[in-house]
Amino acid sequence: MAFDGRALTAPAGGVRRYIRELCRAMAEVAPDVQMIAVGADPRADAPAGVQLVATGASLPTNLGWSLAGLPLAARRVAHDVFHAPAYTAPLWGVRRLVVTIHDVSYARRPEWYPHGNDFVRRAFYRSCARRADRILTDSLFSRDEIVAAYAIDPARIDVVSLGAGAEFSHDSTVAREPFVLHVGDLHPRRNLSMLLDAVLDLRRYDPACARVRLVLAGADRGLLADLRRRASAAPDALDYVGRPDDEALVGWYRRAAVFAYPSRYEGFGLPLLEAMACGTPIIAAAAGSLPEIVGDAAPLLPSDDAGAWRDAIHALLTDSARGEDQSARGLQRAKTFTWARTARETLACYQRILNP
Repeated sequence: MAFDGRALTAPAGGVRRYIRELCRAMAEVAPDVQMIAVGADPRADAPAGVQLVATGASLPTNLGWSLAGLPLAARRVAHDVFHAPAYTAPLWGVRRLVVTIHDVSYARRPEWYPHGNDFVRRAFYRSCARRADRILTDSLFSRDEIVAAYAIDPARIDVVSLGAGAEFSHDSTVAREPFVLHVGDLHPRRNLSMLLDAVLDLRRYDPACARVRLVLAGADRGLLADLRRRASAAPDALDYVGRPDDEALVGWYRRAAVFAYPSRYEGFGLPLLEAMACGTPIIAAAAGSLPEIVGDAAPLLPSDDAGAWRDAIHALLTDSARGEDQSARGLQRAKTFTWARTARETLACYQRILNP
């Protein structure tokens, strides 16, 4: 299995975690599968069992790499299947192509992506999806969205859920602190203005919650300045911590009294799963794929009802029995999602191409 090796050194986030955890799990469940990272930085800290193949050339843009550099590099590497782990894939130079499409928000909600080059990106993503022999996606919701956006035969799509890494685990010795955590890039679809309003309202609503704050972890996509203006009357209500490394991120999950995820659109929602694996009580929006991930582990709320979010956060902060119950249900729910299962089902996808 050859794959686009740039994903190994992508910025911290879901795509890098996906390919690294998939490779680790594949090495355990299918040790005979050879994994080749095409175009990888030779200095990359690759998972065990992954062969790094540098191209010796650099192209100035991601699009240029995908259209020219990656196909040329892939042709020089013997492989049975080529796996593109995040949307973009070589349109030539490979015979058996699997493309992972985590979501199609670019196509379904283009108003969230108004930048000039996003039209080109959307067109390229569509071409990659149609070129693929098989498509992997993370949820039933995303499968249906791909079919609607790209007119893809659903029989070509395999739904393979993700997992939580072993480092995301519960530690009962860590005390919960009075803050609400959100993990994920600060993007319009994440609905963070509403969440901040709910926290600010909670501080006014109950004097016992007057010091509760919202902690945001993730890359700023242009929203941070507006959020800080929104919290200007109570600046201690908002704490932005950037993109923490995995060790620090686990600490944030374990200390949070509540993990809140009011996103309007998600193809999976990996931070929700990581929070549940750490035993953090969660609240999620009844939107996109999130009900599939949460199950009965937490209440599902309308994305834009700040009053409902305020009340749900308040209930978890003030009712310890409720918090313990949701923590236990989340831990059980998280156990049903493993990277080993992801690897086994991904391997089955490869085998469908090799043995049609």
